Amino acid sequence: MNNKMKVVILAGGFGTRISEESHLKPKPMIEIGELPILIHIMKIYAAQGFNDFIICAGYKQQIIKEYFAHYFLYNNDITFDIGSNSNVRQIHEKNHDNWSVTVVDTGLYTQTAGRIKKIQKYIGNEPFMLTYGDAVGDIDIKSLIECHKKSSKLVTMSVYNFGQNKGVIDFNPDGSVAAFREKSDMDGDLINIGFMVCEPKVFDYINDDITPFESGALAKLAGEGKVNAYIHKGFWQCMDTLREKQKLEKLWYSENCPWKIWKE
Repeated sequence: MNNKMKVVILAGGFGTRISEESHLKPKPMIEIGELPILIHIMKIYAAQGFNDFIICAGYKQQIIKEYFAHYFLYNNDITFDIGSNSNVRQIHEKNHDNWSVTVVDTGLYTQTAGRIKKIQKYIGNEPFMLTYGDAVGDIDIKSLIECHKKSSKLVTMSVYNFGQNKGVIDFNPDGSVAAFREKSDMDGDLINIGFMVCEPKVFDYINDDITPFESGALAKLAGEGKVNAYIHKGFWQCMDTLREKQKLEKLWYSENCPWKIWKE
């Protein structure tokens, strides 16, 4: 496993479906517990040895930059000397995140493909990981990368059976019931949940700023048989709505938060 692989996180959209909070901040900066969901995602990767991040920012990108500029102030105990020229006397370090974070302003109205293209200079000619800045899961990154390497494809995307969680009935062609059984991974719709591995040739499939990555480059790659699927069987949840945010918060404060694979 190449632990030097960079992690690209798409964090530039408007987040209109959770406008209750996104009118104030970028969607990836909406907090689950006391941490922006963006930090939850980064900790998922960092817990598995990946610490080099490129954030594709756009809408209210300055808020993301300011957060990382003051990261140690936000995440550690601080002693202040009020009245001195430099009033921060001591940072009582309890947060030991050793990350490299590059925040790139990829434009306000740029679509996802264009955002990816704009960070090409920070990737070079190396494979990279790519995910969305609004979803968490207990993704096994090592297994994902191994799946990608075995496939020899240009992209491996994680897919997930999000909707089907009940028992399944199989029917005969005449409409009679053939069998009752437990659901399998192939029942229901498998959706793209991000957590991708991409070869640098992917950049060659991006031609403009106005086409989404999914319906543009990724669709073309799939049509050429160059996209591989890694079926994730654990937990995954996006944060598109306020209800989903509340669901994630409830899990975060539970005794067994499924995506918290890191130690404090």
